[in-house]
Amino acid sequence: VGVKINQFHGSLEGLTTPFVSLSQREQKNRLSVCNKLCYAVGGAPYQITGCALGFFLQIYLLDVAQLDPFYASIILFVGRAWDAITDPTIGFLVSRSPWTRFGRMLPWILFSTPLAVVSYFLIWYVPVFEDGRVIWYLVFYCLFQTLQTCFHVPYSALTMFISEDQKERDSATAYRMTVEVLGTVIGTAVQGQIVGMANAPFFCIYIYFFTTMVTTKTAYNIASGVICSIYVLCAVVLFFGVKEKKESSRPRSERMSFWQGIRLVMGHGPYVKLVMGFLFTSLAFMLLEGNFALFCCYTLGLRNDFQNILLVIMLAATLTIPFWQWFLTKFGKKTAVYIGISSVIPFMILVVCVKSNLIITYLVSFAAGVGVAAAFLLPWSMLPDVVDDFQVQNPDSRGHEAIFYSFYVFFTKFASGISLGISTLSLDFAGYMTRGCTQPENVDITLKVLVSAAPIGLLLIGLVIFRSYPIDEERRQGNRKLLQEALSSECTRAQNNGHIYVRSTLVEDGRYQ
Repeated sequence: VGVKINQFHGSLEGLTTPFVSLSQREQKNRLSVCNKLCYAVGGAPYQITGCALGFFLQIYLLDVAQLDPFYASIILFVGRAWDAITDPTIGFLVSRSPWTRFGRMLPWILFSTPLAVVSYFLIWYVPVFEDGRVIWYLVFYCLFQTLQTCFHVPYSALTMFISEDQKERDSATAYRMTVEVLGTVIGTAVQGQIVGMANAPFFCIYIYFFTTMVTTKTAYNIASGVICSIYVLCAVVLFFGVKEKKESSRPRSERMSFWQGIRLVMGHGPYVKLVMGFLFTSLAFMLLEGNFALFCCYTLGLRNDFQNILLVIMLAATLTIPFWQWFLTKFGKKTAVYIGISSVIPFMILVVCVKSNLIITYLVSFAAGVGVAAAFLLPWSMLPDVVDDFQVQNPDSRGHEAIFYSFYVFFTKFASGISLGISTLSLDFAGYMTRGCTQPENVDITLKVLVSAAPIGLLLIGLVIFRSYPIDEERRQGNRKLLQEALSSECTRAQNNGHIYVRSTLVEDGRYQ
């Protein structure tokens, strides 16, 4: 039967493939385990580099690059603030990108990777000159954050383009979160273990100081080189292992300006409440992450073991991601938020109340990793629900997924910049001594506040905000049903009009369904 396809890359005639039923479409939307794994691997570079920078950049700038705490705080805050600004900008540019034979998101990932790894390596290189070191680190830190945004924002939005089925997206997100937490383990292990081997017990003996510092610099270079190699490998697996699917045949809404995009996403109430809730919880965990290495070294006196303690936290988070995926499926995502995030609070209290004891510290770290897993999984599992809710309420406004994801990343990175800037300035005011073997009592008190009291207060604020988050399981399932009915209606109209529903990925392959 000869049919004609209109309004899709021109007029195509003479095709004879029969129309695809809704059940066949659902089968087509299913992702194989290989597809999910390749998609999940793409999330590792962001977490590996982010973990290395979050845990080690502050102590690196203070004790290896030997920068004044004030200048270190400027680098950390400005770098993160710049990174936050670039997220909505890149998201806006991605949303306006034309469709290519590789998709709309994947080309951004491909072309940003080479420059990103070069700039990342130079962050961990100590230049021979001293006067311009602040500018050196500020430039390459901002450059890397920009290039990584060109990778991470399209990758985050790619969730909406690997499948139209909500369950498949949730399953792929669980795979992604497992690999991302595993990425934090890899980042902690590579950076921590390599650098840890360079920290000789005689670190604080002046006669060995110069030799130890040279060894530590080399260790940071080796660690960054290994991480750069992993970054490239993951990008290649993602690019060749994932097929980006184009939106349905309904046309995308007209292009809008950057400020119109801001008003669009910030005008959707559930999105605002979700972002604000996770803004405070992210700020809490980033305060803990950015100061935990210093806390272990100076307050607990575990300089030679802190990298292993960080590794235990990340391993515990990796192992418990499947549990939280089961929990949110069984009891709902809002319940998982309350239980998961609040579970880490007792251990934040315990870690500062118990005197330095390595075994207890390991036990507390493992338990804290369980809460960290929930903090990793839940935001990215709930964001697609908000986008679906927006599409239900605004059926004629489409193609804005990258804007939603980029603004969420913007707020979390902005929180990270605030946390790093405030914590480093707080240490400066407390009298932190660069290259000191011990620190004043005020520094110990400040570190306890930064890894316990302040994060707990922020977590509680976030949990209060989540009480007003309106998308519960009933509404989520209702949105899913409405979207499926809309897709079914589109298919029926196309069949009645003698048209064929076309997936762009099939067109690229020369096959039509």
